Amino acid sequence: MTTAALALVMLLPFASQAVDEGLGRISFPTSGSAAAQPHFIRGVLLLHSFEFDDAAEAFREARRIDPDFAMAYWGEALTWNHPLWRYQDREAALKVMAELGPTPEARMAKAPTPREKAYLATLDVLYGDGEKADCDRAYAQALADLSARFPEDDEAKAFHALAILGTNLEHRDFAVDMRAAAIVEDVFMRNQEHPGALHYMIHAYDNPMHAPLGLRAAERYGRIATHAAHALHMTSHIFFAMGMWDEAAEANEASWEASRVRLERKNLGVTENGFHAYLWLAYGYLQQNRIEDARRIVDHMGRLLDEAPVPRVSYHYGAARAAWIIDSERWNDLPPVPAGMSTTSTTALASSIFADGLAAARRGDMATAEQALAELKALVPPATGGEAHHGMSMLSPADRDGLAVTATQMEGVVALARGNTAAGIALLQDAVAAEAAMSYEYGPPFPVKPANELLGEALLDAGRHAEAADAFRAALLRAPGRRLSLAGLAKGEGAK
Repeated sequence: MTTAALALVMLLPFASQAVDEGLGRISFPTSGSAAAQPHFIRGVLLLHSFEFDDAAEAFREARRIDPDFAMAYWGEALTWNHPLWRYQDREAALKVMAELGPTPEARMAKAPTPREKAYLATLDVLYGDGEKADCDRAYAQALADLSARFPEDDEAKAFHALAILGTNLEHRDFAVDMRAAAIVEDVFMRNQEHPGALHYMIHAYDNPMHAPLGLRAAERYGRIATHAAHALHMTSHIFFAMGMWDEAAEANEASWEASRVRLERKNLGVTENGFHAYLWLAYGYLQQNRIEDARRIVDHMGRLLDEAPVPRVSYHYGAARAAWIIDSERWNDLPPVPAGMSTTSTTALASSIFADGLAAARRGDMATAEQALAELKALVPPATGGEAHHGMSMLSPADRDGLAVTATQMEGVVALARGNTAAGIALLQDAVAAEAAMSYEYGPPFPVKPANELLGEALLDAGRHAEAADAFRAALLRAPGRRLSLAGLAKGEGAK
C-alpha cells in the first residue's frame, strides 16, 4: 500500500471492502459503523450498475443501523440522479439531504473526516440552483477537485468519470468520452472487478469507432456483476457497436431473466420488468434473422402493455413493434396497436407510424402511407425548445433531429411509391445528410430505418447498383453487422 493510501485508511475507523455478491468489488473507506458498512458498500456497488432503487434500499438500511452515518445519506441522495438517462428528482434528493441536516453547514458537521465532507459538498453542487446542465458541469468539476485532493480514492475517480459522461448527452463528443475513459482505465488497472470502471468504460467506448477498446470491459462486466440486470445488459452496448449479435442476444437474455427474478423475489409490478434489455433482445434476434423469436417478444410486450398502459411500457413496445415491422419486412403481418400506445414517447410513436407507413407503401396502400406522412410531419417539433430540466428530460437534440429525418424519409417513400423516383431519391439523400449530422446513438437505431439503408434500397430498385453499394457501406459504418444493410450490399456488389 502506498503512503498516501495508508494515510487515507488511517483517517477512518473502518476501511470497507465489498464481499463478492455478484456485483463486483470496491474499496471505499468511510466512518460508518462496522454493522452499517456492508449495506453501504452494497449500495455503492448497485449505484455503479445503475440499480438505483435497490441501491437506495441498501443506503436506507445503512442509515437505519447507523443514523449518523453521513455517507449513507450521500449515497441515497445520489440515487435520485440518473446522469446518463436524463433524469433527476431534485426534490427527493434534497429531502434526503435535509434528513441529515437542514443546511450544508449542519450536514458537514455530521461528516467526521475532510474527505467525507468533500463528498457531501458535491451534493450541494449537483442539486444546486440554476439550470441542470450548469449544475452537471459544476458537479463534474467538484468531483475532479475531490479526486485531486484524494488521488488514491478510486471511488472519486469513478464518480468523476460518470459525471463527465453526464455532461456529454446533448450532442455526443467522443473527445469527452475519452476523457472519462482515461480516468476509469486507471481505476481498471488497479481493480479489474470494479463495476463502475467497467460500466463507464463501456459507455465511453460504445460506438463503432471505439468499441474494440471496450470489449474487455464488456466481457468482464458480465462475469462480475451477475446480480445486476442493467450490468448484464450493458455489455451488449459493445456487442451492438461491433455487430456481435450472438453475444448481444445472450447478454440481453441474461438481463431480462435477472430482472424477472428480481421482480418475482420482491413481488414487484409489471413496470419493473427489464424492458430496455427486452427491446434490445428483440432487435438482436432480428439481426440474427430469428424473426419469430423477435415477434414473440413484441407480442409479449403488447400483453404487458395491456396490463400496464404507462409510458415506460408503451415506449418499449412501440420501439420493438417498429423494429420488427422494418426488419422482418412482413408488410402484411403487422403487430397490433394497443390502446396503451397513445401514452408512448414521441420517438417510439414516430417509429411505429413510420413502420406502418412504409409497410403501407410497400403494399400499395397510398392512403395509409399519406396519412403516416401527415402524422410524422405533425410530430416534428419547432427548431427551439425541449431542453432538459431538473425533472424528466424532454426531447433531446438527437431526438428532434431524428423526428425530422423520419418525416423526410417518409416523404421520400411516398414519392417513390407514387412513381416519382428522382424526387424520392433526392429526399432520401437529404435524410442521409441530416442523419450524418446527428449525434451518434448506440443501440436499436432511431430513425428506426437507417437513412443510408433506405436510400440504398431505393437505388437498387432504380438499377443504380454501385451507388446503392456505397450507401449500404455507409450504413454499416454507423450500424455494423446490420442484417438488411449486409443483404443490400451483397445485392449491390453482386450486380456489378
